[in-house]
Amino acid sequence: MRITDDDGVLRLTFDRPDALNALTGETAAELADTIEDATPEAYDAIVLTGAGEAFSAGGDLEMLAETPDSSQDAYESVTETFGRVVEAMLECRVPIVAKVNGDAIGAGLSVVALADIAYAAADATFSCAFVRVGLVPDTGGTVMLPHIVGLRAAKQLAFTGEFFDAERAADLELVNEAVPAAELDDRVAETVERLADGPTATIGLMKQAMHENLGRSWDEALDYENLLQAQARTSDAHEEGVAAFLEDRDPAFE
Repeated sequence: MRITDDDGVLRLTFDRPDALNALTGETAAELADTIEDATPEAYDAIVLTGAGEAFSAGGDLEMLAETPDSSQDAYESVTETFGRVVEAMLECRVPIVAKVNGDAIGAGLSVVALADIAYAAADATFSCAFVRVGLVPDTGGTVMLPHIVGLRAAKQLAFTGEFFDAERAADLELVNEAVPAAELDDRVAETVERLADGPTATIGLMKQAMHENLGRSWDEALDYENLLQAQARTSDAHEEGVAAFLEDRDPAFE
């Protein structure tokens, strides 16, 4: 994986173009480590993309061909690698933008679903392809995909492993937009700039509230929302935002 710090934007690139950026356990662990260490104090946004023509073709088939000694070994292996990616991406307080430059298959599709915002090149192809190799969708595939596209659509995608284009991905809200490949960099840069101009820590609270409240009752969710709002109300970002509004100027969030 290629990791660069671009003036407060953490850019993570799956960098196995000859293997269509297939994900190994080592890649997953490195991705989890890097995202776990990212904080709003250090970064305004994280951009996740792939080198070459693919975003990611999913789990590396050579790795998947190695049969674990037991189901317990298999459980521990996936928990310590791809499972950590899920937790890291969902819990990270820095907004994560997926720049889907090419095909997103299997775990690659799951990673797109875990991102906070996603844009895809119009010629990208998607598939929840786990069923084709006799596996259950992992990397959060059974968790986030139904939340994003709806339960019935998620079942169709998972049960059939069908391939679909970026326009359908946008219709399903798996990505925010499908844009011409030549415009993808500019569209992502525009969003990253807006995120950088915003109060990153407050955006992190928004993300935390939305994710934590997915499994809560209405009463519990509203109480948690109020708890995080209380944190936001006492922040420097809120003070600056109100002052900027009253002074008729753009806020300058730190």
